[in-house]
Amino acid sequence: MKIMFLGLPGSGKGTYSSRIGHLLGIPHISTGDIFRDAVKQGSALGNKVSEYMKRGELVPDEITIEVLRNRLAQPDCKKGFILDGYPRTISQAEALDKIVKLDIVFNLSIPENVLVRKLSARRVCKNCGEIYNVVEIKETINGVKYYMPPMLPKVLWVCDKCGGELIQRKDDTAEVIEARLKVYEEQTKPLIEYYKRRGLLEDVFVSSGPEIMVPAIMAKLKRLEAR
Repeated sequence: MKIMFLGLPGSGKGTYSSRIGHLLGIPHISTGDIFRDAVKQGSALGNKVSEYMKRGELVPDEITIEVLRNRLAQPDCKKGFILDGYPRTISQAEALDKIVKLDIVFNLSIPENVLVRKLSARRVCKNCGEIYNVVEIKETINGVKYYMPPMLPKVLWVCDKCGGELIQRKDDTAEVIEARLKVYEEQTKPLIEYYKRRGLLEDVFVSSGPEIMVPAIMAKLKRLEAR
């Protein structure tokens, strides 16, 4: 299947994409991860991308589209893939339509105040990108209960998966979070209506952690496949 995850920054796109990709045996493709690797390596692409990321701005379309086109041409994408973080604008979505046709778009919905707390508490492995949350979040908003359990490493600030150092990403600081949410509202939110008109959008209310939400998303996929 060709799947995309849409949602506010920090809504869980990376977590759910990687776990569901593993369950389905298809690659999880994150343009954000590709860009961060390029920045870490100090490549020509990384130098271009670095300044945009520091300001919480979107990388220009022409760079993002070319990166994605090259990635989707790899052999591991022949049986399907999960896109995380792309497209982020209508123009990117239109460019993607010319490259490949998606089967389903999951829109992860989460209240903004819950999201800000979640992002501020997020820590990421410097080596492998594994994600942890250092606080427990309990909220009831408009009668809906949201519970985000802490996802802590066994050893403080050390990744369980590879032993790497856990850090707070520069784009998870309060100032950049505010900028990222503004960019999402102006440029990415219109994609909800874009994919709804095409009959591809499936809303997912993120009310708990991945141990609850991943099986719920997998169940949605099975129902959609059975149609």
